[in-house]
Amino acid sequence: MSDSFFPEIEKESQQTISGYQDRRLREALSYLLLNSPFYRELFSKQAIDIRNIKTTADLVHIPVTTKNDLQIRNEDFLCVPKNKVIDYITTSGTLGNPVTFAMTDKDLDRLAYNEAISFTCAGGSPGDVYQLMTTIDRRFMAGLAYFLGIRMLGASVVRVGNGIPELQWDTIQRIRPGSIVAVPSFILKIIEYAEQHGIDYRNSSIKRAICIGEPLRKVDLSLNTLGRKIVEKWPLKLFSTYASTEMGTSFTECLEGNGGHHHPELIIVEFLDDNDKPVAGGEPGEVTVTTLGVEGMPLLRFKTGDICHHYTAPCRCGRQTTRLGPLIGRKNQMIKYKGTTLFPPALYDILDNIDAISGYVVEVYTNQIGTDEILIHLCGEGIGEEKEKDIKDHFRAKLRVAPMISFVSENIIQQMQFPGTSRKAVKFIDNRDKNLNLT
Repeated sequence: MSDSFFPEIEKESQQTISGYQDRRLREALSYLLLNSPFYRELFSKQAIDIRNIKTTADLVHIPVTTKNDLQIRNEDFLCVPKNKVIDYITTSGTLGNPVTFAMTDKDLDRLAYNEAISFTCAGGSPGDVYQLMTTIDRRFMAGLAYFLGIRMLGASVVRVGNGIPELQWDTIQRIRPGSIVAVPSFILKIIEYAEQHGIDYRNSSIKRAICIGEPLRKVDLSLNTLGRKIVEKWPLKLFSTYASTEMGTSFTECLEGNGGHHHPELIIVEFLDDNDKPVAGGEPGEVTVTTLGVEGMPLLRFKTGDICHHYTAPCRCGRQTTRLGPLIGRKNQMIKYKGTTLFPPALYDILDNIDAISGYVVEVYTNQIGTDEILIHLCGEGIGEEKEKDIKDHFRAKLRVAPMISFVSENIIQQMQFPGTSRKAVKFIDNRDKNLNLT
């Protein structure tokens, strides 16, 4: 582990970290008042005197910023002249229309630093070799961030990109990287390819996987079905991460595997209820962030839409920072189904636990009586309508309710998972606002 990328502030007490963040917050507010058309207007309309916001606890006196604000007023968040913009990035549009983010040279340095300390948190060191199994193009922040961070760390990068298991294994065998950066479900696909082609993957150079885009753990921080399936086949050290384009920061697990660590130099994080108030200890809340050190498009009390638990006890790794638990669900994706409240990850965990299923997409729509209906499209070798009762019984055992099932071909699942210019595999389709009759 490189000490140069283990920030001293992360080793300090929660009280010291809070005092540090209070000072950084006041700097951020002054910057927004001077440079941000959106926040300058907000402070004026709400009669907010930023001199009265002295600590992070005072943030409750400022209205939250929403994804809708970013979509409608996108350019009003820009705090620099356009000739200072070095890179344009867009969000993936998971919960709505994509939003453009403008990055300055300083913002790209910040992005690199975030990933350098995040990879260090996950046991990374100079001289390591990482294989990127994620895109670095298509206006995607994450792939660029990983490349910049690994470079700053002093490690090496192999930019293979997403998909193409054959090319992934050719690269592993040629260059012998020790770590991969990948979506967890894709790791299962490269295992399957290795088994079909006689590749001794368990004795390959790969020992660690930095996992992005999908949860690996349950609320109790044990591995979920997807995580267990990977390590039962391939005993890698798995590291969960949580990040978003809007925050330009990631929460990455350390070797202890007890949640993603907060980086207090880069972001202030709150966990809020439906009334935008901090949740009680032990309760899940919506992850809400205030960025620190962002020059181009900083955000204040931005509600991500993601629901998580958080933990404040010191970690055995030596960090005293707050840790973020796995994503329980996205607020806009909450499903009310036959009297039961569900989030898509609960459905994924059951589907991932049924070996015969090789692919699936969860669709939610509004039925004829105006309530949520769930239709799961799935495929797998040797499964069809005769297996419907068994699959539904799995759901009833875990969730007390069973969704409708549609058996389709693998080609159909592929088309549903990768529509148009999508950068990520789609697992959830929300048609509740479209009033479609799909019965």
